[in-house]
Amino acid sequence: MIAGQWVIVAATAWALAGGLTASVFLLWGLDRIDPGAKHAYAFRPLLLPGIVLLWPLVLARWAGLEKRK
Repeated sequence: MIAGQWVIVAATAWALAGGLTASVFLLWGLDRIDPGAKHAYAFRPLLLPGIVLLWPLVLARWAGLEKRK
């Protein structure tokens, strides 16, 4: 495989992991860590691109906040 194909495979894997993280976080996690976001569904699609790109940070922050509870 040439280098360009590896970049495509890595970007696809990153996006898939980010999409899975975003869907789980937006459906269940956001309400748990931010009570003010309960029933605020209009802004959740705006969070999607950021969560997909920064999913490792979102998971680390979410896990840290869940441990405190």
